[in-house]
Amino acid sequence: MHRRRSPTARAQDAAPRPATCLLDGAHARAGFDVSEVSRRIGDGDALWHRAAVDLLRWRVKTRSGFRVPDGARASAGESLSIRAGAFGWTVEEPVQVIAVVDRPDMVGFVYETRPGHPLDGDEAFLLERAPDGIVLTIRSRSRAARSGPWRRAYPLLRIAQRVTRWRYLRSLR
Repeated sequence: MHRRRSPTARAQDAAPRPATCLLDGAHARAGFDVSEVSRRIGDGDALWHRAAVDLLRWRVKTRSGFRVPDGARASAGESLSIRAGAFGWTVEEPVQVIAVVDRPDMVGFVYETRPGHPLDGDEAFLLERAPDGIVLTIRSRSRAARSGPWRRAYPLLRIAQRVTRWRYLRSLR
């Protein structure tokens, strides 16, 4: 299963919503590009338990080429700096986890970007037990950083986001 919600369409909803709405799918927000992609990663209790631990330990990010502080587990209120490397450059991505869910049928977290991040927005990583198997969903809202050198690079960052989402969807198999 692979769903995509208009990754280049601008959200038309005028009322801002808290980023925790990314957990339930209500993530439109004026001025932000929104995206949702999902993939069935398999089924069974063994996969569920392994993938749930891996997701909360940021392995969806680390297996997609990012560096996260050792031993980090997604925890609401936690601020950390994720690092991305490309072409010999290292990019700091300061984030803060704003919500974590850990239920028998759903595991995941939402983080928002902090000043210094190349983008302004938030992103949710969700693992759900669905009738047809275990589904990983990535939801995000983003726009150009409010200031700094990354602001003009936003069109290139949107391309990088698409590649990264593809990597995320393959990270927990």
